[in-house]
Amino acid sequence: MDTRLLRGRLRPEGPVRVTATGLLLLLGFASPGLAAGCGEPVEAGRHEFTVTSGGVERLALVQIPPAYDGKSKLAVVFDFHGSNSSPAGQFRRSGWSALADREGFVAVALAGSLEGKFPGTHAWNVPGVTAGGALDDERFIQDAVKAAKDSYCIDPTRIYASGYSGGGRMLSQYVCNGHPDFAAAGFVMGLRAGHPVERDGVWQPDVATCKPGNPISIIAFSGMKDVTNPFKGGGKPYWQYGGELALQRWAELDGCEGKGNVMTDAAMTALSYQTCAGGARIHSYLLKENTHAWPARSVLFRTFDANGKVTSERDATGRMWDFFRNTRSPADMPLTAGDATERSG
Repeated sequence: MDTRLLRGRLRPEGPVRVTATGLLLLLGFASPGLAAGCGEPVEAGRHEFTVTSGGVERLALVQIPPAYDGKSKLAVVFDFHGSNSSPAGQFRRSGWSALADREGFVAVALAGSLEGKFPGTHAWNVPGVTAGGALDDERFIQDAVKAAKDSYCIDPTRIYASGYSGGGRMLSQYVCNGHPDFAAAGFVMGLRAGHPVERDGVWQPDVATCKPGNPISIIAFSGMKDVTNPFKGGGKPYWQYGGELALQRWAELDGCEGKGNVMTDAAMTALSYQTCAGGARIHSYLLKENTHAWPARSVLFRTFDANGKVTSERDATGRMWDFFRNTRSPADMPLTAGDATERSG
């Protein structure tokens, strides 16, 4: 191990690179009697650390909130960037890092293994869809989740993930391939339910390529004017079937009851399934004027009191966090489709 990586303190004003193992030693987490990841506090701010996956050191960013004390187990949100972007760029786009500071959870942004079209950008090697990728991004996500649990004081029942565009496609396939790491997953312009396949002239999800290990709560945002990943289908070869088919398939995979509740106003159409296997839920928002951009302050989710007065306003990221924070999974115990354990609180 390069001991230069272990000198000094983690400082919020600039990135400091440490390995996941090095961080444990640096903070004394390996001392007897301390649970993995909990012990000494970590200074608040953004830090850079490496995750060793498949013998390769890969970078990630972590945002530690001011509320972090190394003793109270916090939730964590993994933020997956879109194609031709980066962890820092994704934090700027999504706002997860700023929300983590305000709400008191940890945010982690990973980098895909493929080179993007622009210097310093990346894309994801999506299993079964992307050709030519040398590194295993699926394994990297597994290793990154483990490294985060080992390195930080994290509640294993409150591990969530959010994916934008290509990051949403990567997250979709990761869940489809049976990984039970996340209690809930959010998708912005990127929800998939398996590889696209054409049957009798109709594009649809290939059921053989999406077999999740347990029901999972999903929240998804789509734009009616998105021409990159069109809600109605088409687009590039990796897309093809539309967002409505993806939602229907996840409702089937989650064992949801009924056809879902639909609400429509001038800005959006909302679809929700509240009764699914294992306590899972599905919420979807089709934004009528949205393009491929991450919905921000232009789209607000309001709550009202009995007199009709607005009590709070949330953008799409805040709405996603509200959905996540009310969802839990059993600690380190994957559910089966027939497990009726309540996961939403």
